[in-house]
Amino acid sequence: MSGMEIERKFLVKDASYKLLATSKSHIRQGYICSGRGRTVRVRQRDDEAYLTIKGPSLDGGLSRYEFETAIAMDEAIHLFHICEPGIIDKTRYLVPCGSHTFEVDEFYGDNEGLVLAEVELGGADEAYQKPDFIGEEVTGDRRYYNSNLRSNPYKEWGKIKE
Repeated sequence: MSGMEIERKFLVKDASYKLLATSKSHIRQGYICSGRGRTVRVRQRDDEAYLTIKGPSLDGGLSRYEFETAIAMDEAIHLFHICEPGIIDKTRYLVPCGSHTFEVDEFYGDNEGLVLAEVELGGADEAYQKPDFIGEEVTGDRRYYNSNLRSNPYKEWGKIKE
């Protein structure tokens, strides 16, 4: 798959998404490189693996070019060994709402306590219905990018740097 990815990202207010989810999967992902808005990522989703390349966003984080291809699991395992430090570990829940599906990510490890939801859109102005568990929109806030959570985990956000 390749093309423009247009999505909005939100904080999640409560755990009601778990009751509404039609499926869930475990995801581990690492970044071979990340910088200046560009990323090369390896992802293990249950028993499947993918290599993804994303370009920078030119519109405040709403859209960016994405290329993704399936790879063999043994290739993914080898690629994890060359990733930058910090692996993202999460469960993804798929929650249908209206004509869209929200992907809700519950993070573990150094990002424990963070829950984010994303909805992919066909266009920047496309209307969508928000489920009740959706909170503040954080589209374009780099702190919530998975590539940033790898190097600047959620558990560190409240700590004062000396």
